[in-house]
Amino acid sequence: MAEEKDKGSLLRELRIDPHQRDRPILGARGARIALLALGLCLIIGAAVAYGLLRGRRIEVQAATAVAAAPEDHSVTSVLQATGYVTARREATVSAQITGTLSQVLIEEGEEVKAGQILARLDDTAQRASLAQAQAQVAASGALRAQDQAQLDQARRELKRSRALLDADAVSQQTVEQAQTQVDSLAAQLVAQQKQVELAQAQLDGARVQLDYTVVRAPFSGVIVAKAAQAGEIVSPISAGGGFTRTGVGTIVDMDSLEIEVDVNEAYIHRVLPQQKAQAVLDAYADWIIPAHVIAIIPTADRSKATVKVRVGIDQKDPRILPDMGVRVSFLEAPSQVGSADAAPGGVFVPSTAVVQRDGHQVVFTIEGGRAHQQTVRAGTVSGDLRRVEDLGSGVRVVRDPPGDLRDGAAISIGKQ
Repeated sequence: MAEEKDKGSLLRELRIDPHQRDRPILGARGARIALLALGLCLIIGAAVAYGLLRGRRIEVQAATAVAAAPEDHSVTSVLQATGYVTARREATVSAQITGTLSQVLIEEGEEVKAGQILARLDDTAQRASLAQAQAQVAASGALRAQDQAQLDQARRELKRSRALLDADAVSQQTVEQAQTQVDSLAAQLVAQQKQVELAQAQLDGARVQLDYTVVRAPFSGVIVAKAAQAGEIVSPISAGGGFTRTGVGTIVDMDSLEIEVDVNEAYIHRVLPQQKAQAVLDAYADWIIPAHVIAIIPTADRSKATVKVRVGIDQKDPRILPDMGVRVSFLEAPSQVGSADAAPGGVFVPSTAVVQRDGHQVVFTIEGGRAHQQTVRAGTVSGDLRRVEDLGSGVRVVRDPPGDLRDGAAISIGKQ
């Protein structure tokens, strides 16, 4: 009986209460869990979207702010201009004949001396021609020696014939025949001498052709480009097929580096020959290089309304490289300071770097791969530059910021 009571109790415990049959399966606690899960999904989605948006980088061009006034207060800058470092002595070296390169002995960045061997061509044909010319010289020389011996013998016979003629032992005709033989052999010797000279000239030409298979440096400098490899065909003239190289490498004489800048024609009157100047490389914004005006090219570029000015570098340095961007300050003597053309302080940036945002003039500085908006006080325009204040020298700024660029935007620096 006790056992049947236990079974009955178990059955009653398993029976579903009619009041609980219509209750929802998900209670208040389950609802809270579902809401939390939904909120977490929304947060994760927002974070992913934010990360994608921040990961998109806007490509921009960069420039460097340069002090409007030089550090040397004994002189004043009257004009700023931008340009590039150029080499007055630069050469792409090639072979003087068409041939296949057997050796290329240069690499980029290597210093070479005048006359140093840079490359060699396959010289099998030239050496064969040289050997043939040497054999021709030897053969013509042997024939000349033979003609010389025959002439000497004919002269001796002529001498004996004349002696016999005096003794009435031979006729006059015999003497004349001996004389004719001497004259004929003398003319033959002269002709053979010309053949010897011709063979010697051909030998010299073969030696020159052999020397053409060796490519040498025309002057001392630095290799800035290696244009060919061993096994390629090089030629001093361009081939239409495009498989022939026209140069082995490019040499730059670093002692010939100077600066070329374009000056707005409206301000060219401020530049004079031998005028002192200061140059600042875009790569080294805090390094001021003493310079001077070499020449003002007497022609203007009508498309840009500029005049080209050559500026000499007074302080040579290995850091100065061809095609580097540079900004030049043309200086004025202290006695002339105070004129209306004197340049005020601040820094110079490209005019396109200054834009309007929310009614303010701003520039976007570059730091840590992001653009940061900074309000500035913009001043006068000098050529393609504009003077601004509230900005430090050497700060990198965005040149011509796009309209969708905002403070803190991720950017990448494009090639100029």
